Amino acid sequence: MKTRDWPIRSKLTALVVAPVTALLALWIFATTLTFGPALNLLSARTLLYDLGRPGETVVTELQRERRLSAVQLAGSSELPALAEQRGRTDRAVAELRRRVDGEPLRDAADDLLETRVDQLVNALAALPDGRRFIDERKVDRAGAIGLYSGMVTAAFQAFAGMATLTDPDINRQALALTALGRSRELLGQSDALLAGALTAGRFAEGEHTQLVQAIGNQRWLTESAVADLPESSRVAYQRLTEGEAFTRLRSMQDALVVPNRSGRPTVDAAAWQASQDAVQQQLRDFELSEADALTDRSVPMAVRILVRLAAAGVLGLVAVVVSVLVALRVGRTLVRRLSGVRTAALELAEHRLPDVVARLRRGEQVDVAREAPPLEYGHDEIGEVGRAFTEVQRTAVQAAVDEVTLRRGLNEVFLNIARRSQSLVHRQLHLLDRMERRSEDPDELAELFQVDHLATRLRRHAEDLVILAGSAPGRGWRNPVAMVDLIRGAISEVEAYERVDVKAVQPAGVLGRSVGDIIHLLAELVENATAFSPPDTRVTVTGAQVANGYVLEITDQGLGMSDAALESANTRLASSPEFDPAQSARLGLFVVARLAARHGVRVGLRPSGEGGVTAVALIPGDLVTTEPPAGPDPATLGAASADPSRRLARTQRRGTVTRPRTRPPTAPSASTAPPAPPTGAPTSAVAPANGRDEGSATPDEPDDELDGLPRRVRRRTPAAAQPRSTVTDTPSPRSPEEVRQVMAALQAGTARGRATAITPAAPTGPAAPTSPPAPTDPPTTTPEPPTVTERDA
Repeated sequence: MKTRDWPIRSKLTALVVAPVTALLALWIFATTLTFGPALNLLSARTLLYDLGRPGETVVTELQRERRLSAVQLAGSSELPALAEQRGRTDRAVAELRRRVDGEPLRDAADDLLETRVDQLVNALAALPDGRRFIDERKVDRAGAIGLYSGMVTAAFQAFAGMATLTDPDINRQALALTALGRSRELLGQSDALLAGALTAGRFAEGEHTQLVQAIGNQRWLTESAVADLPESSRVAYQRLTEGEAFTRLRSMQDALVVPNRSGRPTVDAAAWQASQDAVQQQLRDFELSEADALTDRSVPMAVRILVRLAAAGVLGLVAVVVSVLVALRVGRTLVRRLSGVRTAALELAEHRLPDVVARLRRGEQVDVAREAPPLEYGHDEIGEVGRAFTEVQRTAVQAAVDEVTLRRGLNEVFLNIARRSQSLVHRQLHLLDRMERRSEDPDELAELFQVDHLATRLRRHAEDLVILAGSAPGRGWRNPVAMVDLIRGAISEVEAYERVDVKAVQPAGVLGRSVGDIIHLLAELVENATAFSPPDTRVTVTGAQVANGYVLEITDQGLGMSDAALESANTRLASSPEFDPAQSARLGLFVVARLAARHGVRVGLRPSGEGGVTAVALIPGDLVTTEPPAGPDPATLGAASADPSRRLARTQRRGTVTRPRTRPPTAPSASTAPPAPPTGAPTSAVAPANGRDEGSATPDEPDDELDGLPRRVRRRTPAAAQPRSTVTDTPSPRSPEEVRQVMAALQAGTARGRATAITPAAPTGPAAPTSPPAPTDPPTTTPEPPTVTERDA
């Protein structure tokens, strides 16, 4: 039986129950041992009056019938006295059977006595058959004497079975009285032998020897029995044997034991009969009186034993009850104290410590002494355990405080690094804007575009650190942004942007306060789709208005994910887990979940029909508005600039344009234009007015090559153009009026670019190309590791 996993209450109960049970069993055993002798002493009276007295009467009547039967067998005629004696014997036997069949005797008798009583009853059952044999003279005198002697012997064996009292003195006296009865039986056997011999005139063969043996046994048994009697009983018996009848009978016995060659009895029949009857009656009276005295002695002794038993039983019961109460009280105290320690431990582990950590993460101040109060459980071992656990509590709470402080410091480090990186990236982007405005070399301009794209991606990675630190990125917009511009802005922050197709996107807008985070979220999902799909496949982005918001779907044709991986990823996306530095491989997943939780966006992954994965982002309806107008001044752009259907159609056509996959081996000529990232990034699409050159498209340029935003086009350098000045990029002082005119020109150029995408405009200057630019492959760049890495590799 394994008790290691038992509750403490069960263990203490077992410790209490085992000794208490043993003590109770010992008390019951001792009480039974004491109560048994008392019952035996109390049952002595029942045995005497239900077995002793009726049995002694039966023995006396059988002895008389035995003598008359021997006389009848010695003579030739029937004895009327024998018939009368048989009637008295039958009445005595009937009374004995009635008594031994009663419940009092059976309850007081033990197994040995019951067995001997049954043997006596069975021996008496043979009496009618013996009498018939005697009447038919089928048995001689020795046989008849043996028949009755056997019944008497069975009676004395039953009397001996009564002498099982626990008191040694009383039991020895009872055995002595039984021995006296046996000696009286031997005297009766010698009387029966002598009566038959006197009637027949001589001893039969062997009768004289039996007579001598009976007389010798009777004298020896009498001496042995008297020696075990008490002093008073021995004196009384001595006075009894000094009487005239005992003296005359002893002298006649002495004469009978002398060798007799003639075979004739040497005593007078009348004198023998008188002395025999007197001695038998005196011995019987002495035995009955001693038996009554013995019974009278056993009752007070039994009462004393019962009194001692009651006292011992009560004291033992009190001891058991006290032991049980003490054990229960001590056990209950131990259980309560240990349960208190257990409850305190569970309270700390399940509630207090998590609450402290949560409060610390919310920026609240925590008092360690208050949150880990001392546990007072006394000065014993349990108290020491409580004090030790108090120290454990304080250490755990302090460790939690230190951990949260360390995490907070780490977040501050992340945030500081991110802010510095963001500042540098913004300065880099501004510098690139100025360089692109001054650049006239198409090859140099293409490389500047590539560096601009890399800087945009660096800005997103810097924002990852801000999100890890639990802060919000710095980018923000006051006015709503069109959904198509938001999608393009996200695509522009992805390395493989040329593989992304914008399919059907229903017109809608997003509130400015969430534009930056949603762009970042979509960029992570699009980059994940491009990173985990073959380079010769396309990634499609679609958007549709639904009842509870706006749904964006990014579908790739990649390796796909297992059901378990999808379920794990969706769980993390839905729960916005705390950032764990050990889960650096899940960084993109954490960023997406954090951004989605910030604005209530629901993001999930599911298998796509082409073997890849579809990322679904549901923007809630409170962030979705109507699509804003395309230009900053719709009045100057005409009615076509506010028509969302033309923009959606142009977006769908642009997503179906076949893009070349390889770069021509020859160097780019002046008539080809370098590919630019999808305009729509926060640099140009969502935050237009970036100061870049806006080339004018020719009238026959197709609408699907102009995405509603300014596009950089190559222009041939005039032959008479002067070489680029080597003067440094140090700005000259300008008046406020000049600065205002430059900014107005930049804003007007951006507005013209948007208007050109919606309604083709005529060439505005001699520098505009006469034919649409031929698209070429994007510049080759070294791929960076993907940010969102939740997919199965």
